[in-house]
Parts: sequence; structure tokens; C-alpha cells
Amino acid sequence: MDNNKTEIRYYSGYIRNWRSLCSELGIELDLNRQEREAEILKKAYSKWKMNMMEHIYGMFAFALYDESEKKLYCVRDQVGQKQMFYSVINGEFVCSGDINEIASTDGFTKKLNKRMLQQYLFYGYPIGGETFYENVYKLMLGHYVEWNGKEAETVRYFKPEFEPDNTKTVDEFAAEIEKVIDEIMSEERGDKEFPYKESFLSGGVDSSYLFAASDAECANTVGYGEEGFDESELARQTAEILGKGFRKKIIEPDEYFERIPTVIDKMGQPLGDASAVAFSIGCKAVREYAKVVYSGEGIDEFFGGYNAHKREIPKEWTYLTCSHIMSEDYIKSLMLDYDESVKAVDPVAPLWKEVEGQDPLAQKLTIDVSLWLEGDIYLNTDRTSTACGVELHTPFSDLRLFNVARKIPAEYKFAEGQNKYVFRKAASAKLPDEVAFRKKVGFPVPVRKWLADEKFNKPIADKLFGDTSKKFFDQQQLEKLWVSYLEGEEQYWGRIYAIYAFLLWYDLKF
Repeated sequence: MDNNKTEIRYYSGYIRNWRSLCSELGIELDLNRQEREAEILKKAYSKWKMNMMEHIYGMFAFALYDESEKKLYCVRDQVGQKQMFYSVINGEFVCSGDINEIASTDGFTKKLNKRMLQQYLFYGYPIGGETFYENVYKLMLGHYVEWNGKEAETVRYFKPEFEPDNTKTVDEFAAEIEKVIDEIMSEERGDKEFPYKESFLSGGVDSSYLFAASDAECANTVGYGEEGFDESELARQTAEILGKGFRKKIIEPDEYFERIPTVIDKMGQPLGDASAVAFSIGCKAVREYAKVVYSGEGIDEFFGGYNAHKREIPKEWTYLTCSHIMSEDYIKSLMLDYDESVKAVDPVAPLWKEVEGQDPLAQKLTIDVSLWLEGDIYLNTDRTSTACGVELHTPFSDLRLFNVARKIPAEYKFAEGQNKYVFRKAASAKLPDEVAFRKKVGFPVPVRKWLADEKFNKPIADKLFGDTSKKFFDQQQLEKLWVSYLEGEEQYWGRIYAIYAFLLWYDLKF
């Protein structure tokens, strides 16, 4: 096919294996990155058509127009690292990684999707292929849309299946993990267009292994004054062990609450994950020093890093991802316009049916990669880093590492009292055991403490009991929730934050 008959109409991402693709596709290596990646996409399409994604490793969302066939292909990467949304507006197909761009398109009529609001209140993030806007859809991971000028057909080209291979030992799998990570990181190190990189670092094994294996020269972490929430000392110790630089950003509550509206605005949809604001502050801080930053997303979902992955569930239950914050009964009591036909299980049910009869851990990981990882984690990291002008590289989300993880039996992922044991075993080749086998460290934010302080919670209370809230929520129920929290029931903070995030988003967008 004539390369001139294809056009890249949208692109966001990073093609990690660009050198090998340029060699295979006959592309000059000295092109600048923008030209190079456009040529890769066009020539890969010419050579492999829509099988092209099998050959590209990295993160990507793009729209490619084939002039000869008069078709537009809108594509999202296999695990959903980059966002992609689409709509048909006045007969025209519109797509973008930023839902705000679609919502502001001439001719688009904003209408709240109340089904998503109901699902969001259960899960705490916008789950599945619907969005908070009627007639705007999220392209799910491993999918593309084919638009012929009249109709849009969605095609699933990749499914994150876990199929354990019991013929290999733990040590063999650990060696395979090491080999693949070395390959991935050698590609990152070989990209001289980014001569200086830094990395985010918590106290956990994922970011520690990434930092150790990478060419990042300095680690970045956030910390807090509140006891029990600050991981920065563990991160500093790891950086010292590795002989690399270390930088810490202390987040104060006034800075945190001031940042929330900006984050929700740039996110484009409500997100009840409070860590997104801390991540945004971290991205803003690191942007002063580096344009490209590494982050270790993907490992928990690929290798079984959450306690929810170990817990048994009754056979008649459906695993509703590792995160949910309200029961359906509570949401029914809270919403003024509750829809009985909208069930929390709806976004999960089709996937759960596909994994029926599989190993229980394989079932859970398929669900979490397909819905939670892309719907919460990648929504957070992609939109916040982009808004801060930081290019976030997530090498451990590379498809090649997933293809190793998908073959590892459950007993290798959970062993000796450790989550993701085989990954830790691989990490121990570059890290001391006290780091590689350190208990899982999350990304806690002291919001549960800060919300109770009158100095910071007035804007939250104003939203909870304001005019917009009265359109959606029973004020007596909200009052009970708020009072219970203020009187010491800290476990309710997540509900309050999620409701606040929605109300804030609604007032910003409508």
C-alpha cells in the first residue's frame, strides 16, 4: 500500500521497540520522534494491516485514516495505558485521549449519564466502556473502532488471558522475568532522544526494581507530616543502596485540597481515588527537573499484588474488581433517582462469564487488568502526568512482561507469605532481599485525617450540601454520612471523597 494514502489523525504514546521496527520497516533512524512514530504506524499498517499491534511494544492510542478504503481506525493499546474516547457528533466520528476535547466539540450536547454515576458510586472510578457523558464512549483496552463514514464497529484484538504453565519452576520464571525486563529497559536506555530521566519511587518492590533496572539518575517520592502515611524514608534508603539521587516532595493539606479542582478538571471524569491528587503534585514537582519519568504501574495486576487476590470468594459470587466503596443498598438510599435496572455486576458479568472455570487467581487478574487497572490506575497516571507536561513511561506494563506473568501459576505468585513472590524473586537479582521481599507498601494519602479538619473541609461540605447535590442525593443521608465521619468513623472518608469529586466535576463541566 502507498504510505501516502494513510494519515495519522491522532497519536499519543511511546513506541518502545522503535529501533527494531525501523529496521524491519525500512525507516530512517535519524528522524525526529514525531516523524519516526508516525512512519512506524503508517508502514506497520501497510505491512500488517490491523495485526500491526502484535508488533508494537509500548503505550499508544491513535487514529489512522486509510484513504484508499475510506476508513478510520481508532486504536488503544493492549492493556490500556493511554486513554481513548470517541463519539459520533452530527454524523462525524470524533476521538481523543482527552474526553474534555470531545465534550467541547461544536455540536455536542452535554448530558449526564446517570447509569455511570450509579456504577461510579459503587466502584469509585468510571468502570467499563461508558462514560459520564451520554453518547461518549471509552475505547476499552485491546480494542479498536473501525469507522466507515456511516457506522462504527468495535473490534477486540487482544484479551488479557491468564493461562498458568505448570512445567516451569519458580527460578525459571524468575529468570524469564529478569530477561524480559532487561530487554525492555535496554530499549529505554537506548533512546538518546531522552538523555535524562528520573523515576518515581515508593517503599515497595515494583518501583524499587524499576529504579534499579533503569537509567534514571534520581528518584522522586512524596511524603506527609502525618505519622503512618509517609513512605519516603524507605524510598530514601533504597536510593542510597542503589547509589542514585533522591528527592522528596512534602505534601501539605492546603496544597492538596487546592489541587483537587485542577486534577478533576484535567481528568475529564470524576475519580474517587484520592492518590490521583498526590500523584499530580508529584508530577508537577518532578517536571522542574525531568520531562520523562518512570513509574511502576502494572505489576500488582499482572502478578497478584493485592490482598483481594488471595481471598477466596464463594463460587456463586462474581469478583467485582479489587475496589468498591459503597454497597448497592446504600447507593439506593443515597440517590434520588436510583435505577433498579442498573446493577453493579453489569460491567463485570460478560468478562466473568468468559473466565468461568479458570483458576480463581487467573479470573481475578483478568477482571482487574480489564477494568480496574485501565479504569482507575491508568486514567489517573495518564491524565495527571499529561496535564503536568510530564511523559510517564511505565515499562512494567509492557506486553512482553504481561506475556510472562500470564503463564505463572498462582502458587508461584503467592508463596512464603508474600504477594507476587516470583516477581520479588526476580527483583532480588538487583535489590537486597530486605527491599525485594519488603511487605507491600501502598500509596496512602492522609485525606481520611485531613477531611475532619474544619480548616480544610468547608469546600467539601459546601459541595455536599449545595444546590447541585440536592439534584442527585438525599440530603438527610448525606448529613448522616458526614456526621458519622466527623464523629470518628474514618472508614467513610472514601465515600465522602468520591461524592465530592463527582459534585466538583459536575459543577466544572455543566
